[in-house]
Amino acid sequence: MASDSHPRLTRLANSVLQPGFAGTTAPDWVRRRIADGLASVVLFGRNIESPEQVAALTAALRAENPDLIVAIDEEAGDVTRIGARTGASWPGNLALGAIDDPDLTEQVARDIGRQLRAIGVSLDFAPSADVNSNAMNPVIGVRSFGASTDVVARQTAAWIRGLQSVGVAACAKHFPGHGDTDVDSHHGLPRFTADADEIARTALPPFAAAMDAGVRAVMTAHMLVPAHDDEMPATLSGPIINGLLREKLGFTGLVVTDGIEMGAVTGPYGITGATVRAVAAGVDAVCVGGESAEESTTVDLADALVRAVLDGTLPEERLTEAAARVGEFATWSAALARQADPDADASDIGLVAARRAVRVHRSGNGAELPLTADPHVVELSPTMSLAVDGATPWGVGEPLRALRPGTTSVRISESELTGQDDLLDRLALTPANGRDLIVVVRDAARHPWMSQALQGLVRRRPDALVVEMGVPAGEQVGAVHVMTYGATRVSGIAVAEVLAGAS
Repeated sequence: MASDSHPRLTRLANSVLQPGFAGTTAPDWVRRRIADGLASVVLFGRNIESPEQVAALTAALRAENPDLIVAIDEEAGDVTRIGARTGASWPGNLALGAIDDPDLTEQVARDIGRQLRAIGVSLDFAPSADVNSNAMNPVIGVRSFGASTDVVARQTAAWIRGLQSVGVAACAKHFPGHGDTDVDSHHGLPRFTADADEIARTALPPFAAAMDAGVRAVMTAHMLVPAHDDEMPATLSGPIINGLLREKLGFTGLVVTDGIEMGAVTGPYGITGATVRAVAAGVDAVCVGGESAEESTTVDLADALVRAVLDGTLPEERLTEAAARVGEFATWSAALARQADPDADASDIGLVAARRAVRVHRSGNGAELPLTADPHVVELSPTMSLAVDGATPWGVGEPLRALRPGTTSVRISESELTGQDDLLDRLALTPANGRDLIVVVRDAARHPWMSQALQGLVRRRPDALVVEMGVPAGEQVGAVHVMTYGATRVSGIAVAEVLAGAS
């Protein structure tokens, strides 16, 4: 290995990597790497069983380095790590944006921060500062505070203030704004085709607001932005990282990549090539481990960085600068955690926010709320982006059954509908004979199969109640159309309370 005979370069290379790992205890290889300069780790849902277990895990890791950066991707909405097994206890960004109460958003973020700090997390890869101006966006959607630049900017700032007030560092993402794209960067390379003036007017203000609110970390987007660089994705682009983020916006903090194993950058360059290009372009920390959690990946990336310095591809001073920024951030974030005072125990503010986000539209077709009898619930389930843990519980059937035990429910996916023309009759319509029918969807306008199934059900049952748990777009179908702006656990509880008259 190139790193064996260059221990100083190896420590520098280790320090800019942010690997994930498998298991719920601290692996020996991670401990060894921390002793050899690794300054950060990232937790995923696979590392989490209980708060007590995660706290023990992070304490064991920090026994090797008290200032170790422990990061997590906890957006507290549809993208949740600590709620991956149970569903998030907070409604998520789109719901907060729909309410647009910065004080409430700060309270929610403080509650999130209290829970993260209690388990030893020092950096949260949140909030999403993306303006979701494209309703067909397959990877941002409800992760954004909305389609309005002004709303996203003030909500981003409030979220950061709340999180950092209790000792957890925030990270604004995905620079320079992933909201106006139609490709999921886990699989391909999105393009943000706006001109520079439009980007400055619509996409950048939330990041400027984040900086004004004290954010010290920004995550890059794996997408092409031809107005600023028509060759390299933002994560690998000097003109975007140095020219736009650092020089134009004046950001002096930590620049971290989105998961470097994602297809948008590994497709053309491979994981080692993308890593070297990212650091050379101005990135300070490389997040890796969503799907690449093996020690061998971390070894390969460190070796690639050392070789790049030795062959002149990566200037040594650039690697040294990146490592220094990581060290500065680690010192600052550790002090932030020590100095902050979580002012209260965890509260039910997440459910309070979820309740405030629910919107009800009645078309006058005869359905009434609250329900007077036990309904049949049909949940149309899409394939989720890799950003979302597909096993995270969601929906209306279970929380409604807790209030009305006679509720029945079924969940149907696109693959189950394919080639089975009578499936909706058998599983949706027949069980709802003589009963209220509730149809639950997520981003129906973005999924043709779901939109078609929904339209068919409402055509045959015009008295159906429809619950949209994704981004509302298009016609509000159904005798009653309810919007939750997210599919988290508390969003399901909040809408169930409305349906059952328990709110």
